[in-house]
Amino acid sequence: MSTEELIVVALAGFAASLVDGALGMGFGPTSSSILLNTGLSPAGVSATVNLAKVATGIAAAISHWRFRNIDHRLVLQLAIPGSLGAVLGVTVLSNVDGDDLKPALAVMLLLIGLRILWRFRRPPVGSPTEADDLEHDPDRMPEFNSRGVEVAAATGGVTNGLIGAWGPIVTPFLLHRGLTPRFAIGSANTAEVAVAVVSAGSIIAAFGGDGFEISVVVAMLVGGVLAAPLAAFVVRKMPARPIGLSVGALLLVTNTRDLVGFADLGIERWFVYAAIAVLVALAAYAPWLEARRRAHADPGNDDS
Repeated sequence: MSTEELIVVALAGFAASLVDGALGMGFGPTSSSILLNTGLSPAGVSATVNLAKVATGIAAAISHWRFRNIDHRLVLQLAIPGSLGAVLGVTVLSNVDGDDLKPALAVMLLLIGLRILWRFRRPPVGSPTEADDLEHDPDRMPEFNSRGVEVAAATGGVTNGLIGAWGPIVTPFLLHRGLTPRFAIGSANTAEVAVAVVSAGSIIAAFGGDGFEISVVVAMLVGGVLAAPLAAFVVRKMPARPIGLSVGALLLVTNTRDLVGFADLGIERWFVYAAIAVLVALAAYAPWLEARRRAHADPGNDDS
């Protein structure tokens, strides 16, 4: 691979790690799509991405630990079933074409994205702003409904072994359950290290060194490690609602792109993208729209 291509890979690693560290998802899909265009085989891409996830994940975990964005019990609760799921995912990948599973996964993630937008159309109940959180012991994870966490982690492990997708499954689930984005993202990113180690080892054992290039891994690691501290800082300082809306928008855009590709849509795809933009805008301006509706419903408030 040429120097110019390695620079592109490093920039991709930086961007993917920044997105993943700030939103708790996106490293695998972002980096995989770029690497596939460089000519690496799917097995080589999967091994490269997961090896890069190990190093960037360690950097992200240290950064999230430094900014106290993680809960150690939750990390174990995610990492153990996630690692077991990763073994199952790689086993399936070695016997079934992973591309056959992508449309179904994209539909599922699209629905999750819509649910996330709905949830964060208003500030989360009990945690209206990050500033309010900081007034109440910011370093202690708040209580949330943890039912089904292990199942979600195992599912995320399977999809990570198949297509490198851990965050899009686990992080939205934690947000669904009412966990503050800061702890959901920090804990999910930290647990992802163990899942990536198991995934990479299983892929290399199953496929060998098919298409694997160490220079590509190094280039991606350099970019990804540099982005990790910045991402951890961003997720601590940003209010919860913009992060939640960003997660929903990311899921809608990335999975709609995949679905319109599967459907081989032409100009119609732009109407789909426009509809997504409208949905995200409606979710973002929902509090303002509701305030306007109340003002019109009760005009007497204008005279007070």
